[in-house]
Amino acid sequence: MKSDFTRKEKLSRFMNKDIVAGYIFATPFIVGFLFIMLIPMGMSLYYSFTNLERMVPGVPVEWIGIDNFRRMWEDTRFWNSVRVTLRFVVFSVPIRMVFGLMVAYVLTRKYRGVHAYRATYYLPTLIGGSIAVALVWRQLFQRGGVVANIAEMIGFEGVAWLGHPRTAIIPLIIMSVWQFGAAMIIFAAGIKDIPETYLEAAEIDGANKFQVFFRIILPCLTPIILYNLVMQTISAFMTFTQAFIITGGGPAEGTNFIALYIYDHAFSWGNMGYASAMSWILLLIVAVVTFVILKTSRRWTFYANE
Repeated sequence: MKSDFTRKEKLSRFMNKDIVAGYIFATPFIVGFLFIMLIPMGMSLYYSFTNLERMVPGVPVEWIGIDNFRRMWEDTRFWNSVRVTLRFVVFSVPIRMVFGLMVAYVLTRKYRGVHAYRATYYLPTLIGGSIAVALVWRQLFQRGGVVANIAEMIGFEGVAWLGHPRTAIIPLIIMSVWQFGAAMIIFAAGIKDIPETYLEAAEIDGANKFQVFFRIILPCLTPIILYNLVMQTISAFMTFTQAFIITGGGPAEGTNFIALYIYDHAFSWGNMGYASAMSWILLLIVAVVTFVILKTSRRWTFYANE
C-alpha cells in the first residue's frame, strides 16, 4: 500500500505543470546536444583510430590503433599549421580585446546616441564570419584594392598583402580585430557593473581619468578579461572561413590554419580518420592553453568578495 502511494506521489510530482514545461523547453537542447555534439564526438574519437577515408556506406573501416597519431607526429605540414594558428592567436586575441575594452569604455559614457553606436560597432561581429564579407575583404587587400592603394600612398609600395607568406596573415588578423563586438558588449556590461562608490571615492581623492581606469576599472574588470580571453582564444583556434575564402591556406601555407588543414584532409583528400585524429589533438591543444590561462589567472584576477 505504501509503495503504491509512493508511486502515485512520484507520478504526480513528475506530471507537475512546471516540471513538464521545463522538460519541454529543455528537450531541444538535450536532443541537439546528443545528436549534434555528443554522438558526433564519440564517432570522431572512434574514427581517429581507424583508416576511414570517406563516409560511404558499405566501405569497410579497419582499426589501426594510434597509427594516425604517429603519422601526425611526422607530418611537417601539420606542425606548420599549428605554428601558424598559434601566431594568429597570439597577435589577434590581445589586439581584439584591447580594441573591445577601449570602445566599451568610451561607449559606457553618457553620450547622445550611444546605443546606436554600440549596435554599429557590434554589427561586424554578426556579419564578419560570412563568406560575402570574406570576399569583400579579399578584394580590399589584393593588388589594386583599396587597402593596397592606400598603403602605396603612404609609402608601402609593392607590398603583396596576400601574395607573401609573412604578410598574408596580416589581413586575417585585422579582420579578426575588426570583429571585436562580442568582447566589447561583455566589457561594457562589466564596466556598468562596477560600484559607483569606487569611482566616487577615487574622484574625492583627486584621481584623474587614467588613474581611475588603471587603478579601479581595470582591476575590477579582471574576471571579465579572463572570460573574454578564454572565449576569444578558443574562437581564434577555430578560425576557418577567413583563411578558406581569402587565402585558401596560402601562399606557401602561410595561413594554413589547423582547422583548414583538418578540413582539407577530411573533405578534399578523403582522409577522414586522420582528420578526426587531428581534431582531437586540436581539442587537446585548446584545453592545455585554456588550463594555462586559468591557472595563471590567480595571480592577476581580482574578485570583489576577496
